[in-house]
This record gives sequence, C-alpha cells and structure tokens, in this order.
Amino acid sequence: MGRARVPRPPQFARLLGHCRRARPRRRRSDGRGRTREEERETRQAGGRPARGELPEATPDQEKAAELVYYGVYECEFNQNVNILASTTHHFYVDVKYGKTTWLMKPVLSTTGAVRLEDVKGRTLMVQIASKSMLLNVKTRHRIVDACISPRQRELLEAAKSSKPADVTEGGAALLTGGTSPPGAGTASTPMAPSGASSASK
Repeated sequence: MGRARVPRPPQFARLLGHCRRARPRRRRSDGRGRTREEERETRQAGGRPARGELPEATPDQEKAAELVYYGVYECEFNQNVNILASTTHHFYVDVKYGKTTWLMKPVLSTTGAVRLEDVKGRTLMVQIASKSMLLNVKTRHRIVDACISPRQRELLEAAKSSKPADVTEGGAALLTGGTSPPGAGTASTPMAPSGASSASK
C-alpha cells in the first residue's frame, strides 16, 4: 500500500500558493541567445534578426572574381555545374549543382588557379587551365570532376589547333579573364581574354 497523503493545513496551502505566485517566471531560450519573448516581439515586428554579414570583398577577391568563368559547366557523367555572380553579395558567386547552391568566395591561389571557397567551409570549386572540379572539403572527395565551361572548351580547341609555340600562351589565357563581370546575376556573353588573340593565330 502506498503512503497515505496527509492533508496540508490551510495556512500552509495559502503560503505555498503565495510563493508560487511571487516566483518570477523563467524565460526559456530558443537556443540562439534570444528568449521566446524576444522571438515573439521580432515576429510581431514583421522581421527576422539579421544573420552574420559577410566581409566586404578585398581587391584580391575582386580580381579573382573577374577571372571566374561564369555559366554552365559540362561535367563527367552528363552532370552540370552552374556558376552565377551572387545578386546579394558583391564579388561572391553562387555555385549550383543539382538542387544544392553554395555561396562561395573567389580566391586566386599562388599557382594561378582560381579557388571558389564555400563561405560555410563545406565545399570547394577549383578552376584550373584545363578543367574545373567540385570538392567536398570535409570528406576530401570529389563531388564532380572534369567540368569545362564553354569558354574553356573554346580555348582548349584553339590551343590544340595552334602552333606549338602558341600552346603555352593559349593555355595561360584560360586564367587571364572571366566570362562576365561580378554582380551581373546571370552569365553573359563571354569576353575574349587578353591572350585569346595570340592563341587563335
């Protein structure tokens, strides 16, 4: 048998009820540093708290963004990667693969290759002279490889048909200019890089 519940004196019940009413209510947090009351006020105001802003582009980042080949890349196994200039962040790019889009920062490496670094550190797009590839930084595996933009394909064909003395110059031309100015939002008509004239001779 369980223990019999002893009735509390009326004075004790009144005192206990008074303490419960006087105790301040605990404000529960939503896990993001804000309480539920603050979250409710934010929703009633019709807005959301601003997320962390990205740093402004440096001159080196602006230069790297000008070397990016924007547009649709044809990759292995009939896959595609689309690179667009970000419409919300100047000199950043949106890399779309399948149903996933990553916001990336253009970086010019010491070897001359253009690196598109995911701002969240999950993926990396590398653009070299002959092709581009999309990598998973955490697993260190290639998501998709052998990606070639239309401009890269044109320059590769020109390098194959040119004289041996011009092949090196034509290959270097792959990283001398991009295909659209950053901030355009969509891919535009490819611009001829500075070395394309010598490669077509």
